[in-house]
Amino acid sequence: MSRQLQEAAIYDEMGTDDLVRAPYRSVKAWIDDEGLTTLEKKLRDAETIFRKVGITFCVYGEGGDPERLIPFDLIPRVFAASEWARLSRGVEQRAKALNRFIWDVYHDRDIIKAGLIPEALVIENAAYQPSMIGVDPPAGVYSHIVGVDLVRTADDQFYVLEDNCRTPSGVSYMLENREIMMRLFPALFDAGAVEPVETYPAMLRRTLASVKPPLCEGTPTVVILTPGPFNSAFYEHCFLADEMGVELVEGPDLYVEDNRVYMRTTCGPQRVDVIYRRIDDEFIDPKRFRADSMLGVPGLIDAYEAGGVTLVSAPGAGIADDKAVYTYVPDMVRFYLGEEPLLDNVPTWKCADPDDRAHVLAHIDELVVKDVHGSGGYGMLIGPHASESEREAFREKIKAKPNAYIAQPTLALSTCPTLAGGEFGPRHVDLRPFALVGADASGEMSVALTPGGLTRVALKKGSLVVNSSQGGGVKDTWVLRGES
Repeated sequence: MSRQLQEAAIYDEMGTDDLVRAPYRSVKAWIDDEGLTTLEKKLRDAETIFRKVGITFCVYGEGGDPERLIPFDLIPRVFAASEWARLSRGVEQRAKALNRFIWDVYHDRDIIKAGLIPEALVIENAAYQPSMIGVDPPAGVYSHIVGVDLVRTADDQFYVLEDNCRTPSGVSYMLENREIMMRLFPALFDAGAVEPVETYPAMLRRTLASVKPPLCEGTPTVVILTPGPFNSAFYEHCFLADEMGVELVEGPDLYVEDNRVYMRTTCGPQRVDVIYRRIDDEFIDPKRFRADSMLGVPGLIDAYEAGGVTLVSAPGAGIADDKAVYTYVPDMVRFYLGEEPLLDNVPTWKCADPDDRAHVLAHIDELVVKDVHGSGGYGMLIGPHASESEREAFREKIKAKPNAYIAQPTLALSTCPTLAGGEFGPRHVDLRPFALVGADASGEMSVALTPGGLTRVALKKGSLVVNSSQGGGVKDTWVLRGES
């Protein structure tokens, strides 16, 4: 299984000079017309715009100024309408199954009783929150913004790398990438062949309003709760608050009284009904979690449990984006929805299993090993690119704590044409679409996707690591109208 996936030919999404794929023909003609000299000048213009607007992210622990411009590539990634239709159905299916799983975990645990998921994997998980047992959020939605990371290996083959059910970031870059492309190359969009993404903030606000708490009457007041300017995604918090027309608040701006949440304003207290929180569970309420937290709001969980406020996403939702739990998502789709999964997982070895662990230890030079709680490209070993000392260190980690690791084959990720470091050539990419999960008019769970997503690109030639914290960049993602 591993060797077959590793040795597959690398699929280039544009095709070749002699045979350009249909979705990319207009892009190829544009590249030829503009020429690389002009495109490199426009790339410098884009960097200037990013710098003036302040589109940054933060990387800590490496010394120097942690704020960086995210590298941007001008060459868009393109999906035909039919390709997007398939991907969006698969992401919607997955978002529904994950939410059903979280509800089950904190209620009847039917999937555990059926023997499909080990109980220890749930109750011993660091993201599991016993205080959520029996809590019923509006429409049964625990994870309201689900980011599903996808990779492509062939014309008709996509894999899910991981699910992000807590606070997936990057949507601001999706929107800003499009804004910059439209500013620099307006003629590309004049024909209306590319689906818009700028509807996302309005869709997000509708989703948040749709899950207003039981005690809310009338139009809910929505806020974004940020840990503050030192957070790596603070730019995104500000951007989304501005785009939605809602307040950006920090913990001290809010207080709880009689199981309702209020915001301090210059005009006096204002009730808050829905909080899109960008703070980790452990810091959100010092009365329930970390007593030393200065970021959260005392009594917030009491108000949540009483139906006085909705938290987006719910505490404990992270149980669904654990990389070990990920391996069971296809089973969740079958169990909860009675359907076959539309998107495949990457074949995965669970190091907690003795046979799988033996395979991983013997073939670590071929595999990608991941910490089940890791993110941002950290806590990961890419075996074929690692030194023998690095591999040996990971072998010891796996032996010492096998439950903390999974392993996957090093997939032959697809490439897209990219202008990076003065070179024009193929670079590996992934995709993060954002599924918005809320309630429909009847109060049932519903899922909506903006036609597009965040394409991340590994700017270093041959690299498979696309994370911005590890040197990756971003591209605009086009979904074409009609059958292109």
